[in-house]
Amino acid sequence: MSTLTATLPEQSRRREPWPDPTGSARVSPLDTLRHILTLAWRNLVQVKHNPTELIDFSLQPLMFLLLFTYVFGGAIAGSTSDYLTFALPGLIVQNTLFTTLNTGTGLNTDLTKGVFDRLRSLPIARSAPLAGRIVADLAKQVWAIGILLGLGYILGFRIETGPLQALAAIGLVVLFALCASWISVLVGMLVSEPEKVMVFGFTLIFPLTFISNVFVQTNTMPGWLQAFVKVNPVTSLADATRGLFIGGPVLTPTWHVLLWGAGLVAVFAPLAVNAFKRRV
Repeated sequence: MSTLTATLPEQSRRREPWPDPTGSARVSPLDTLRHILTLAWRNLVQVKHNPTELIDFSLQPLMFLLLFTYVFGGAIAGSTSDYLTFALPGLIVQNTLFTTLNTGTGLNTDLTKGVFDRLRSLPIARSAPLAGRIVADLAKQVWAIGILLGLGYILGFRIETGPLQALAAIGLVVLFALCASWISVLVGMLVSEPEKVMVFGFTLIFPLTFISNVFVQTNTMPGWLQAFVKVNPVTSLADATRGLFIGGPVLTPTWHVLLWGAGLVAVFAPLAVNAFKRRV
């Protein structure tokens, strides 16, 4: 860890090719994995120096849960307990999608601050900085899901299926977040400032999450809006998560989520990787 974060001479900031750490044409898969985990840990321990990020994936989701449950719950569902049961799975989906923006923001920050210039001079796999950031952000998303479920349990939410279904719900949400994070990576590689990643992300994710059944039932919306809500991948992910947590249809919305995820990866992952190679 100390080797990866050491201060390097000024000439290392020039865009030199990534070195070959072993004298061969490739880094071994085991070394690549070790580099990825080391850089992922670096990104995780940096949280203590960045209180804003801690708020993003710890306090902000809790505030959303409390506000929507006790301010809107009675008006929407008739009781806060009924609304909590309906809304918590959707809030997990919404928060996880918003958290994917941190991937692009973090990558852009590392680029603008010269972190990649320092890493370039080290004997590490070229893919490790990108993969390490993604792995670290997935760990943060799991943490945010955990604290949301913990507060939900305190407020009265109960998983009505079983532990395996609950783990499947968390896995499905994290998997879709991994697929969607390639959009954030692409934007982070293309824009000049980290703040622009957040602006783009809110412009895209905010309407997607609110024009869905994350917060309200689809049948309460105008007919013309229901058509979009039903094909929205956020709706499918919220339905699958609810079904795995509290019961209900699971198979069809899960297949929709997997198909949407595969499509996002097929379109945005190659673009993001090419942009990453050009930028670093």
